[in-house]
Amino acid sequence: MLDRTDRSLVGIWWWTVDKWLLASALLLMTLGVILVMAASPAVASLINLSSQHFIVRQLIYLAPALLIMLLVSMLEPRPIRALSLVGLVLVVGLMILAIVAGSEIKGATRWISVAGFTLQPSELAKPLFAIVSAWLLTLWREGQDFPGWAYASGLAAIIVGILVAQPDIGMTALILMTWGFQMFLAGMPMLFVIGATGLAPVGFYLAYLNLSHVQLRVDKFFEGGSWQVERAKESFAEGGYFGVGPGDGVVKLHLPDAHSDFIFAVAAEEYGAIACLALLGLYGFVIIRGFARALSGEGLFCLIATASLVMQFGVQASIHMASSVNLIPTKGMTLPFISYGGSSLLASSLTMGLILALTRKRTTIDHFADGGRS
Repeated sequence: MLDRTDRSLVGIWWWTVDKWLLASALLLMTLGVILVMAASPAVASLINLSSQHFIVRQLIYLAPALLIMLLVSMLEPRPIRALSLVGLVLVVGLMILAIVAGSEIKGATRWISVAGFTLQPSELAKPLFAIVSAWLLTLWREGQDFPGWAYASGLAAIIVGILVAQPDIGMTALILMTWGFQMFLAGMPMLFVIGATGLAPVGFYLAYLNLSHVQLRVDKFFEGGSWQVERAKESFAEGGYFGVGPGDGVVKLHLPDAHSDFIFAVAAEEYGAIACLALLGLYGFVIIRGFARALSGEGLFCLIATASLVMQFGVQASIHMASSVNLIPTKGMTLPFISYGGSSLLASSLTMGLILALTRKRTTIDHFADGGRS
């Protein structure tokens, strides 16, 4: 156990970090490993891979993801802003590279291959954009004659343009929601916020008219759901309250994306509705706790950045679970910390690490800094 008088980096971190959020993140990581172990062997067999292929790769990603979350959670706001700006520039470059020379999967060019592993740079763009945009908006509100809102809007437009070119409409919507939410928190006039919100349906309608895969998914939704969604819905009926038992589910035998886009359905069949509600409650706890800590934080930057990161985390989880039960058109969006995918796991860890860093008790940090005399 670390003593309260320990003024090392780890000691200060331990006594200032929100341990409830940290424990929730670690629990979600653990549940993710369990569910990937349940869902992925059948998927691997469908595409003639070793039954342990996806499990091994997920465990390989888990170590750096955990390290990223812990290291980032030890940072202070100043280095977070600087590193996020540099990181966002690099990630935007990788997003452009993915369009030019990346692998095309299901009609989209969102991925690049690095040392035999596939990376989706846009996943990392979400939290980095939230930090840089929050910084610009804070400079606008706290500075004089600095048009931070214009720079933040321009940055959002650049990222959205790249995402549409890939195309990735789900990620585009998440970036736009982040930008709009931050503008609202920064005090942009309500008329502007309402006007921007009103343009969202126009954008989705244009995507429906011009992107065939968007049109197909929307049409399938209004026709009653795609074949995969129908199988996913059946899993909830088969699982009942307590599930059929770990490893005994059959929906994963027929879903090509059971380990990623439909892992919530696998959880429903094998562990039951009670377990799904518990998982939903865990996400709800992270969101409520995160917003509460954002409101009690110090400074406008911490408020805007933390709240928007928590919003991203919650919206992504909601989209995944809602599409699994056919409440919205299907969207290839992973369940944070749970679904298989290195990019998703790294991005979720980065997001949670930033939330933990920005919600640390600054007064306690100052107390440690002056040797406990304050």
